[in-house]
Amino acid sequence: MTDLQVRKMRFAFADYDVPFLWNEENPAFSSMANAVSFLAIGFEKMIVNMIREAMPLITDPEVAEEADAFVRQEGQHSTAHRQHANALIRRYPGLQETLNEVIAEFDRLTVNTPVEYRLAYTADLEATFTPVFKLMLDNDSTLFRPGDDRVASLFIWHFVEEVEHRSSALIIFDSVVGSDVYRMRMAPSIFRHVLKVIRLACAGFNVHVPLEERKVDALSMFANYRRRQKLRKWLPFLEAEDNGPMPRAFDHLPLREQLVALVGIIRSQLPKHNPDHEKLPALADVWFERYEAGYDVSHWYTADTVAR
Repeated sequence: MTDLQVRKMRFAFADYDVPFLWNEENPAFSSMANAVSFLAIGFEKMIVNMIREAMPLITDPEVAEEADAFVRQEGQHSTAHRQHANALIRRYPGLQETLNEVIAEFDRLTVNTPVEYRLAYTADLEATFTPVFKLMLDNDSTLFRPGDDRVASLFIWHFVEEVEHRSSALIIFDSVVGSDVYRMRMAPSIFRHVLKVIRLACAGFNVHVPLEERKVDALSMFANYRRRQKLRKWLPFLEAEDNGPMPRAFDHLPLREQLVALVGIIRSQLPKHNPDHEKLPALADVWFERYEAGYDVSHWYTADTVAR
């Protein structure tokens, strides 16, 4: 029996404008998180189609139940992120083109790659989420709390549920494919594709969101891009388009915590990786306890104020 719960969440994105710069204290993290919203819509659409295709190949009833709960959780994430993206598109209509490009990248994977590859893609990427999201949730006081509570609550909910189903994608992959060698061989192309999609989203932000509203070059999260931009300033014959300052979202976080997350990402791609052994963010347990107690987790930081 799977332990996963499917929680339907709504974050009132239609009630009033959603700012692109939803955490004014950290514009780089705001931009990064917005790119994750765009990626999540395309990625989770691919997962739904992939599980539908893989289900006939799953012979273990418990794995089939895990797959069903996993895909239904991911479907809820996609719906909520689409509401967030739609709110941004209402404010910046050109972002519809960017979202279409992101979704098209995942649609091409669905059409052009075998289900084994997409199972590996999902297993590899999902395996990185626990160490990455632990870094973010352990530092929620600076990354989430200062921002728009709807957007912050969306990401906190999504990230704690990713921690909850941290083993699901690997369980499904192992049941259908069962080859760590294949998963590792596919990893380089998988993460190139992930970075390509994030880059597409960030480039779209630079085009369609005015600098005075995003405050940063949305592509500054890419180290090679930052290096090229700096080089162009010193070499006049290289045309440089100034898209704004280039801070990094995690510059203020302790270096040790960033290194721990990096080690966790590397470990997640090794043979016999078991996500059940990962250290989990303390905030996840608090979130699940509050949800069970009836707390309004869609307003994580302001529920008491909203209630009054």
